[in-house]
Formats: sequence, structure tokens, C-alpha cells
Amino acid sequence: MTLDNIIEKIKNAESIVILTHEMPDGDAIGSSLALYNGLKQIGKKADVVIPEYPKVFDFLHNRKDVKTEGKNQKYDLAIALDCGDIKRLNGFAKYFENANTRISIDHHSANTMFADYNFVNPTSPACCQILVIVLEALGVEIDKEIGTCLLTGIITDTGGFKYSGVTSETFEFAAELLNKGVNVSNIYKRVLQTVSKPSFELKRIAMNRLEFFENGKIAFTYITKKDEEKANATSNDHDGIVEMGRDIEGVEVSIFLREKEEGYKISLRSNEYVNVSDICLMFSGGGHIRAAGGSTELSFEHAKTKLIEECKKHLK
Repeated sequence: MTLDNIIEKIKNAESIVILTHEMPDGDAIGSSLALYNGLKQIGKKADVVIPEYPKVFDFLHNRKDVKTEGKNQKYDLAIALDCGDIKRLNGFAKYFENANTRISIDHHSANTMFADYNFVNPTSPACCQILVIVLEALGVEIDKEIGTCLLTGIITDTGGFKYSGVTSETFEFAAELLNKGVNVSNIYKRVLQTVSKPSFELKRIAMNRLEFFENGKIAFTYITKKDEEKANATSNDHDGIVEMGRDIEGVEVSIFLREKEEGYKISLRSNEYVNVSDICLMFSGGGHIRAAGGSTELSFEHAKTKLIEECKKHLK
């Protein structure tokens, strides 16, 4: 059994590094800190390496222990969380590749099974929900602090329990955490309702640029590096922009382009039937059926045209 192997490798490892995908969201950060705190509870030492960290998640336990670089060049064990492809580990894939043993714990349907041991459940609404099983198998007590990390990931990846992937187990686990003192309403307010001023400014700019195609079935918008500089934006202040288009009546696919040093970061969302993960595979990316991302080094107009054309092919 893969889980048995994973537990054995974790228990026997002397040095462990925890990694997650670039531009980490609440599930990536929540699962990373939940595992870190769980390992610490059972006497294991680990490094959590996350290069950019959105301030909205500063309330999570032991956030101060997150590192921007690993202490070792070669770890006994590397664990990638909430990451479907080694390419999404970006510049920190070296810690994963150099480790003696590599583990992936994930819930993306497009996971490439890039680790030695892959514990992947694409039906789970969040990596944090899968991690509950792993932590319990390790003998970790899911206390208030660890539970807050886990529920942060679940709440962010389910949009506050509103997405279709939510299971009965999701609510059962949330109920258990309530009994342990986890403040569900506070987490919800912090991660889904509180918007920084730079984030608000980027949303305003993107909203003013919204365009619609195919009788309103496709929404498109973008932000540039100049927009981010003008708004004094930091990591993840662009979160939520792609959802603005998706939430408009009649829209099936929402496209959001964000300018990078070279090319553009792509974010896609769909409502009912388009598999945006399949579309993003064509742009060096992937993700979930209804939420995915990728990147391109095409010019703005070329990228925009190609994305719209690919989305049109999937419309009914």
C-alpha cells in the first residue's frame, strides 16, 4: 500500500523538506503548515520551503518557520503537496529531485505521478482533506492549530464549501474541528472576505477591462506588471480576479492573463461543463476540471486569440 510506504518513509527520514507549487494558495500553504506542525508534534524535523507567501495566511501556526531556501542541498525525504507536476515546483524542484526519496500528496486529476510514492485522490476537494488521512496514520493528534491549517486549505479550495467537489466527509471533518475550537467563521472571513487595498485596485482594473465573446459564454481580462507596480501589489494580490468573470450570468469560461517577466500566467475557470484543465495542458499547465492554470511566452494578442479559440472549441 502506498500510504503504508509513505508513513514508513516519513518515520525513518532524518531530514525532510516540504514543498508546494508556485504562487501558493490556501490549500498549498495550509497543507504545508499542517504537515510541518504534525511532524513537529511527533518529534520529526522538517523544513517548509515556500518562496512567496501571501500575508493573508500569516495567522496560521508556525508561519514564521517557513523558509525561502532549504538548509540542505540533499534531504532524506522531499514531500510535494498540492502540486500536480514537478514543473510547478519552479526553482525549488532541485530539493525534490536531489532527495533520496520523493513523495507527492495531491488531489489534481492531471497529476503526472512524478514522485517515488504518489498518494493522489482527484475526487478530494482539497489536498488538506487528503492530508487528514496521512496525519492520522502518522499518529498525529489534529489539534486546534493543525485543524486551523487544514480547514484553511479546505475553505479556500472549495470557495467556502460552495464548489461541487465538496463531500460529506468535508462537512464531517469541519464539524470535528468545530468541537476542537477551530473558528470556522474567522477563517472564512480572513481568507475569503478580507481584501487588501492592492488586491481591490487590481480587481477594479481587471473589471474595467472585461470583454465577452461567444454570446457572453467567454469572459476575458488581464493585468500588466505596470498595473501591479501602480497598485503596490505583492504575491497573490491578483487572487480572485479570474472568478469575477466566471461568476457573471451566462459565462461558462473565464480567462485571466497576468503579465510576468517573460510572457503571461494563465488562469481559467469554468462553470458547468468545460474541462479547463485539458485546455491548460496545451499551455504548460493543468489543474482541476473547473479551475486550472498555465503559462505562455506568446505576445499578449497572440495569447489572447489562441486562448479564446481553444475555449470556443469546448463550448456547447
